[in-house]
Amino acid sequence: MIASDWPAVSEVYAEGLATGFATFETELPSYETWNQDHLADCRFVAEKEGRVAGWAALSPVSDRCVYGGVGEVSVYIGAEYRGLGIGKLLMRHLIAESERLGLWTLQSGIFPENLGSIRLHENTGFRKIGYREKIGKLHGEWKDNVIFERRSKKVGRDQDNND
Repeated sequence: MIASDWPAVSEVYAEGLATGFATFETELPSYETWNQDHLADCRFVAEKEGRVAGWAALSPVSDRCVYGGVGEVSVYIGAEYRGLGIGKLLMRHLIAESERLGLWTLQSGIFPENLGSIRLHENTGFRKIGYREKIGKLHGEWKDNVIFERRSKKVGRDQDNND
């Protein structure tokens, strides 16, 4: 993903916001804000017939150095492209690139009603590790989150202990 992709990326993001179960965000951020909040080396778009069909990116979970190898996943697929395997393609690429860059854990917080995202995570090696009840409000309504994690088998492992 490059800066000039932002108009198309933000359109896909807006479709996700409109579902009411993709994010706690209620307004699109500016590119500057979005850019600042996401890792520069782990952001990708998928195109179909020259149009952005979806995007994936990682954001850091903390600025503390101990969490430097942990990223928070965002994957958004345009409404007309859902169910075509684009999410899986993006997620697999995101995983491979995150490992190439030394990240050992990817995590996601997903609204329980976002079944497509839950299936995507389950089908790409993530495991459900928890459930946060009423973690935040969206449009005045309490929302829960299902927490998923994917621990790399290539990065951050203690090879001496076969961990």
